[in-house]
Amino acid sequence: MSVVARLQTRVRGFIWPGWANRILRTLSIPGLILASLFFAASLTPSLIPRTDDVQGILSGLSLAAGYGLGVFLHWLWSYLELPEFSDRTHNVLVLIAGGGAAVIVLLFLWQATEWQNTIRELMEQEPVDGNFPIRLGLIAAAVFAATLAVARLFQLLVRFVAMRLRRFIPRRLSNVIGVLASVAVFWAVIDGVILEYGLRTADRSFQQFDVRDFPGAEQPSAPLKTGSDASLIPWDPGLGRQGQRFVTQAPSGEEIGAFLEAEAQDPLRVYVGLNAAETIEERARLALEELQRINAFDRSVLVLATPTGRGWVDSRAITPMEYLHGGDIATVAVQYSYLPSWLSLMAESQYGHETAQAVFAEVYGHWKQLPADERPELYLYGLSLGALNSERSADLYDVIGDPFSGALWSGPPFRSETWRDITRQRHPDSPAWLPRFRDGSVVRFTNQENHLDIADADWGPMRIVYLQYASDPITFFEPQALYRKPEWMQHPRGPDVSPDLTWYPVITMLQLAVDVTIGDAAPRGYGHVYATEHYIDAWNAVSNAGWSDEELRSLKRHLAD
Repeated sequence: MSVVARLQTRVRGFIWPGWANRILRTLSIPGLILASLFFAASLTPSLIPRTDDVQGILSGLSLAAGYGLGVFLHWLWSYLELPEFSDRTHNVLVLIAGGGAAVIVLLFLWQATEWQNTIRELMEQEPVDGNFPIRLGLIAAAVFAATLAVARLFQLLVRFVAMRLRRFIPRRLSNVIGVLASVAVFWAVIDGVILEYGLRTADRSFQQFDVRDFPGAEQPSAPLKTGSDASLIPWDPGLGRQGQRFVTQAPSGEEIGAFLEAEAQDPLRVYVGLNAAETIEERARLALEELQRINAFDRSVLVLATPTGRGWVDSRAITPMEYLHGGDIATVAVQYSYLPSWLSLMAESQYGHETAQAVFAEVYGHWKQLPADERPELYLYGLSLGALNSERSADLYDVIGDPFSGALWSGPPFRSETWRDITRQRHPDSPAWLPRFRDGSVVRFTNQENHLDIADADWGPMRIVYLQYASDPITFFEPQALYRKPEWMQHPRGPDVSPDLTWYPVITMLQLAVDVTIGDAAPRGYGHVYATEHYIDAWNAVSNAGWSDEELRSLKRHLAD
C-alpha cells in the first residue's frame, strides 16, 4: 500500500473510527423507525395526567417495545433468507433512519406539554412547566438503556447455551433450546427472586403499617362504638389502622341533626380487622355478633361494605348514606388484606372473594330470618377491588327468593365478570362508558352527572347502581387494547376523556397499564377518585331516600365544606 493510501486510511479511521462502524452494524433500521414511532405515540394523552417521571418510564418502555419489535422483524427477514443490504449501505441507512428518528422524537417531545395540559385542563389541574419534555426525555433514555441492557444479557445467554449445544445437535435446534432455556432462567429469576422477595417484603411492610394506630384516632368510649371497651373487637390490634380510621370518621347524630334541623341518631360502624380473629369464618362470625351486640338490625338501613385490598372503606361513600337516613343506619366491613388492591389481586385474589362470601352469608343468613316488616333495608357497597368482591359475594340463586334491597358499586375493576356482561349487553345506542341495561329496572349507570332518572323506566324491588368515571383506568383498562380499539374510545366520549386520545396498537395498552398504577393520583371526581357529591346522587337513588334536588344540593355543599 502506498504512503498516500495509508494516509487516507488513517484519516478515514480518525474521522470515522472502526468502532463506529461496528456499532452501526449492530443497530436495526426497522428497530430505530419503530422505536421513534412508539415513543412519539406514547406521548399522546390517555386517561390520567402523567408526571414527568411516569411519562418518562412509559416512553422508555415504549422505545424498548418498538425497538424490540423492529429487531424481531429484522431477524425474521434474515431467517427467511431474503436479500439484505451490504454493510456499507446498511450503515448509511442506519444514519438516515437515526436522523429521521431524532427529528420525530424532538417534534413529539415539543408537543408533549400541550397534550398533557389538555387532560389537566379537563380535570382542572395546574399545567406542566416548560421543562417537562427535558425531564421525561432523560428518564426515557435511562429506562430504554436499562431495558436494552437486559435484552443484551438475554441474547448473550441464548448464544452461550446454543454454542455449547451445537457440538451435539443441529444449529437451529440448539438455537430454539437456547431461547427456551434462557426464558426459563429469566422467569426463575423474576418469579423466584424478584417477585417472591418483593411480595414478601411488601407483605411485611404493609403488615407492620397496618398495626400502627391511625394518626389522631382515639379509642371511642361509647359502648355502641366498635373498638370501645364494651366491643367484641379490641381497638388494638383488632381494628387495625384502616378500621380505626373508619369507625372514628363517622359523623355524630348531633352533626347530622344540626344539618337536618331534626333529631338524628349516631350512625353505627362495625369493622373487623385481620388481627381480630384467625380465620375468615371467625371474622365473619365476629362481625355478625358485633352487629347483634349493638342492635344494628333494629336500624332502618344496614350497609354491607366490602373494603379495598388494603382494608380501606371510603368514608366519602358511607357518610352521605348516613346523612340521607338521619343516622338511622349501621355499616359493617371486614378486612381481608392489608396489601394495596393491585398487589392483593396478584398475591391473594381468592382471599377477598372468600371473605366477602363468608360475611354476606353470615349477615344475610341472619337478616332473612327476621320479620320482613321489622328488619332493616340491606344494601351492598364496594369500591374498586371491593366492588368486585362485593359482586361475587352474593349468588343470585341464593337471594332471588328474598332479595336484598340494592347495591352501589363504584369504580368496578375491568376483571368484573358481572360488569363486563352487563356492559356487553347494553342498548346499542348507549356508550360503553355509560351503558343502559335492558329496561333499567334493576341496573343503572351514572358518572359525574346524575343519569339515574330515566323517564320511561321504573325501578324494581332491587336497585343496583354502578358509579363509574369514563377516565377511570381501573374500570376501562383492557388487555385487548394491544391489538384493537376499545369501545369506550368511540365517539361520543365521556366528558372527562381528552379528545386527543388516540388508539395505537401496543402503545395504548401500555398507556392504560401505566394509568392503572396512577389512577388514585387523579383529582377528586376523576380517574379512580370518587367524589362525595356523586355518591350522594347514587345513594339517593339506590336507597330511595326521596330527597329533592334542592335538598341534595344543600347536602353536597355541606359535605364539601
